Amino acid sequence: MNILILSAGTRNKVVQYFRKEVGEAGRVVATDCNPLAPAIYEATAHYIVPRITEPGYLDTILDICRKEKIDGAFSLIDPELSLMAEHAAEFVAVGCTPIISEYDSVELCFDKYKMFQKLRELNIPTGKCFIDREEFYRAVEVGEINYPVFVKPVKGSASIHINKVNSREEVEVLFSLYDNLMIQEFMDGTEYGADVYIDMISGKTKAIFTKEKILMRAGETDKSVSMKDPKLFELIQRFVEEIGFRGIIDIDIFKINGTYYISEVNPRFGGGYPHAYACGMNVPKLILTNLTGHENENEIGHYEEQKYMMKYNEIMIR
Repeated sequence: MNILILSAGTRNKVVQYFRKEVGEAGRVVATDCNPLAPAIYEATAHYIVPRITEPGYLDTILDICRKEKIDGAFSLIDPELSLMAEHAAEFVAVGCTPIISEYDSVELCFDKYKMFQKLRELNIPTGKCFIDREEFYRAVEVGEINYPVFVKPVKGSASIHINKVNSREEVEVLFSLYDNLMIQEFMDGTEYGADVYIDMISGKTKAIFTKEKILMRAGETDKSVSMKDPKLFELIQRFVEEIGFRGIIDIDIFKINGTYYISEVNPRFGGGYPHAYACGMNVPKLILTNLTGHENENEIGHYEEQKYMMKYNEIMIR
């Protein structure tokens, strides 16, 4: 079984996990546009490719799929997910299964206001959001929402241009500086993360790992502790299957006064996935099972609680 990991960057652990799972019988190929991306050197083979915005990028990737006889491919960065989902049929045509949800589901994740609307439609708790400033100001006046709030891009990732604001004046300044912003309720509660695998054959949720976030840095989980709650598992399973996700996704969740609120969804491996793997959620194995044409067994909650993850720095010398 041959796997292609696109835009591997600094996600060395993910490459290592797949190399361990494919064993001697398979290959893990990694790509990046930067020859100083350390994760590519963990792979069996690697390619330096153009940036995803450059003409011919997709053809380059499809050529790699043909040359390396790739069975399944996925990306580790947000901008590439929509590209893969949109061109899924072209990957299939060269014998490669794109490990990604359908295009509409991917795009829903990257439009935070549409995701808010969808969660409301499904009666799943989520923080209040506004794209109309006047509507927001009226909501403040009647006590429906209060400062502080977050002002953030409707479409964005990696916590870029996200600001916590405390007044109307600050909202006005940010809206004058940037386009396509929204206002989101400040969720003052305990923050959780969920790594979820939805079977690519059956569409059923097969594995869920949840953790309480202890420390965040640049939008990623730096320290966390594993936890379980059947109520949260049930909420996640209903949500992901209603949307129709496939493969691995990462969900941000808040708990306020005993209620779980879904905040954001990333249709890829989350930065905190190594915590899930170390506790027994082996997503590479689940993916390989699907790529061989078999449905996975249910492994929801098959891990230990109170296991801590603590990230630390490492270096690679070439």
